Amino acid sequence: MAEPDGTGKDLRRGGLDRLTVKDILLPGFSTPWDAPTVPPFPFAFRNVEVLTLAWRTSEAAVARILPPPLEPASDVVLAHIYRMTDTDWLGPYFESNVSVGCRLPGTDVAGSYSPYLVLGSDVGVVHGREVHGQPKKLGEPKLELRGDLVVGLVARNGIDILTGTMAYKQRRDTLASLTAHFDFAENINLKAIDHIDGRPAIRQLTARRLADVTVHECWGGPCTVELRPHAQVPVHRLPVIDMLDGLHWRADFTLVPGRIVHDYLAEAGRTP
Repeated sequence: MAEPDGTGKDLRRGGLDRLTVKDILLPGFSTPWDAPTVPPFPFAFRNVEVLTLAWRTSEAAVARILPPPLEPASDVVLAHIYRMTDTDWLGPYFESNVSVGCRLPGTDVAGSYSPYLVLGSDVGVVHGREVHGQPKKLGEPKLELRGDLVVGLVARNGIDILTGTMAYKQRRDTLASLTAHFDFAENINLKAIDHIDGRPAIRQLTARRLADVTVHECWGGPCTVELRPHAQVPVHRLPVIDMLDGLHWRADFTLVPGRIVHDYLAEAGRTP
């Protein structure tokens, strides 16, 4: 929640007094000022249902999609398809996130880099791109239960980009099965924003970790992934070499502020 501006007004509580410079300078400020789009930190996700599909690709394929100086930390790809059941500000929606393991040389920074994210919330797209630098695009992910099968679908432009399946609740498991591949909870992104005159304003690697994670249930089992080439969401550049077990899990978590782990403009000696 944004701090009041000192006059007793809090834009997040629907105040309609005239906008001031103090308001604009508040952390978490978003336009339009009287109906802001981007949520301020923190905001919570409750009872999220997730299908996580894991497959092995080539390390060369991972390296090709990583921005320098990030390096591959694994040849495993994780695709998360979420049913966001109850989210502050955003409401219910579906989201998908394809991630690979990476590390920042010379530091202790390691986690997951997300080259492709598709979701059905315009607020989620804006927040992900403006704040985290996540390359989110609007699309149509779905998570469905079909008898003894969990089915995850990711579509954009009416084309099914990713179809995943997993057996329904055959073996109890934990998220440790995923962190064995790489630390997927530490999400690293390339944030790129320009000034209106075209000069680079922000060129950063950012990182954030979810807080207050409570896992209500977690099931493991065999899964499948089918990728379809798509010019706007080219997940097919991480081809399936070997399928690994997936997870079907349900959790609560909170999105909190992250940090800057690499500043390209500062390294190049350029002021934004």
